[in-house]
Amino acid sequence: MLFDWTTYKNELTKSIPDFAKLTPDSLKGYQTLSNANKEHSHLGEKMRQLISIAVAVTTRCDGCITFHTDAALKAGATREEISEALGVAMAMNAGAALIYSLRAMDAVQAHSNAK
Repeated sequence: MLFDWTTYKNELTKSIPDFAKLTPDSLKGYQTLSNANKEHSHLGEKMRQLISIAVAVTTRCDGCITFHTDAALKAGATREEISEALGVAMAMNAGAALIYSLRAMDAVQAHSNAK
């Protein structure tokens, strides 16, 4: 195993209340965003968690990975569904790199013309 995800999740879970004492409104705001549309979801909990894992990977958030992977499994997601969601995340990162490569080349052209 690359990482002790269960211990990490437990440590984060213990740390969050201390942070919340320092900035309760920030945590409330996060919780509001995190729970938005959850009660009346058109996607369902499993799909919400699969999307969350994919976004966690693209934003490089280890804490998000451990929380949302656990939640996805509890919502009935399979290893195959999770791996497919991760494949989509990989493709999106590659696509973003392609588009931003075009932007970089546009900057090269602009700077080359300015000389």
